Amino acid sequence: MPRVKYKSSDVDLMARMMRAEAEGEGKQGMLYVGNVIVNRANAECSDFRDLRTIPEVIFQIQGGNYSFEAVQKGNLFYRRAREAEKRLAEKNLKYWRNHPAKYALWYFNPYAPCPSTWYGQPFTGQYKNHCYYEPEAGTCASVYRW
Repeated sequence: MPRVKYKSSDVDLMARMMRAEAEGEGKQGMLYVGNVIVNRANAECSDFRDLRTIPEVIFQIQGGNYSFEAVQKGNLFYRRAREAEKRLAEKNLKYWRNHPAKYALWYFNPYAPCPSTWYGQPFTGQYKNHCYYEPEAGTCASVYRW
């Protein structure tokens, strides 16, 4: 059973986002971004409570802006998905998750050392330029059950 229900168009959309957000970090970095996308689709907490599909996650607007900067600013996001990224996206959707993004709902590139918390959420680790953060203990059990 996949981690989240999806269609082929979702694989394509997610692959484009993974590439746009982390192409410079290779396959591993793109998989970590994919983890966050799938985790948000499963999260029944925080700003993600009403998101259940990949398009809802990717096109979510918070505070007047898209949650993923690449939707608004990234020309890579609007290029066709490549087969390599589609395979990575499907891997995330079906089963793959790993530390530091295993339970992460947030990531960002601080262009500096990773802060120990981000918006009150604990730091779980770093991969290349991205810092990953999971929900504070006891605040989002749904993230841990998948």
